[in-house]
Amino acid sequence: MDLNGLSLLVDIVEAGNLSRAAQQLGMSRANVSKRLNQLERQLGAELLRRSTRQLEPTELGWQLVEHGRAIRQELMAAQESVQSLGKRLSGTVRLSVPSGFGQHTMSAWFIEFMTMYPAITLNVIFDNDIEDLVKGAVDFSIRVMGEMPTNAVACTLGDVEYVACATPRLVREHGMPGTLEALRELPLITSELTGQKLHVAGRSGRAGGRTPIRPRLMSANFFFLRDAILQGLGVGLVPGYMVAGDLAAGTLLRLPLPAQDLAFLRTTMYLLYMPARYQTRAVTTLIAFLRDKASQGPLKTRGTP
Repeated sequence: MDLNGLSLLVDIVEAGNLSRAAQQLGMSRANVSKRLNQLERQLGAELLRRSTRQLEPTELGWQLVEHGRAIRQELMAAQESVQSLGKRLSGTVRLSVPSGFGQHTMSAWFIEFMTMYPAITLNVIFDNDIEDLVKGAVDFSIRVMGEMPTNAVACTLGDVEYVACATPRLVREHGMPGTLEALRELPLITSELTGQKLHVAGRSGRAGGRTPIRPRLMSANFFFLRDAILQGLGVGLVPGYMVAGDLAAGTLLRLPLPAQDLAFLRTTMYLLYMPARYQTRAVTTLIAFLRDKASQGPLKTRGTP
């Protein structure tokens, strides 16, 4: 079998159509089509079903694509082994991380990693979009999600638990609310997504009543929310990792809401990568490092009741 033709088949399927594959390979569309036809004639079978908008691999086509991806990854691994022989670990890793957890916790991790591996270059994007991973702009992503995605390999880093907290002064003035229902009577500070969940939970009765809880302040920027909570502008309902240090120092008090009252806000942090993409030693080393850091429990809040 023509291995170059097999590699071309993988390129076409991953690109989605002949024109895009030709553009990525620096070839003409006619040349790509000609080489695909040659491969199909050699095998005596149709590999792609052509339509005006897209290409769909046949059953044999899918099997060959998987073999082609495996062969390509083995070749890339062998090439990297030869190039790195006798050299220290190097390379560039592109990744995207959540803006809140990334800046709050992972920034220190990246600095530690770069100290350990001075020849590795990191390109870190702080955002909450998964499109960079799908498009191949990053090697892997870390995302906070309610459910495990189906189109990527997902490694669980831990659950993100939410806590209700307030300054000692606010507690002295308004008391220590012990239920989610009691937060209806207090100014609430939380993210917009949490506000939406509270609205839905209130209408369905899951939040202790039928009237939705309406936050006083909402934002996607957890650092801004934390500052507002510390200023005593309201009760905070935020991820535990954002205020763990403040709770430990006593500048914020954790409100004794039952864990089940906040269970519907819980999400999970995943490390995601596409199954068909080759991972360099630099990438796999960083992934292992981050998983080890996460296993130490950074998402947990000290003093959890």
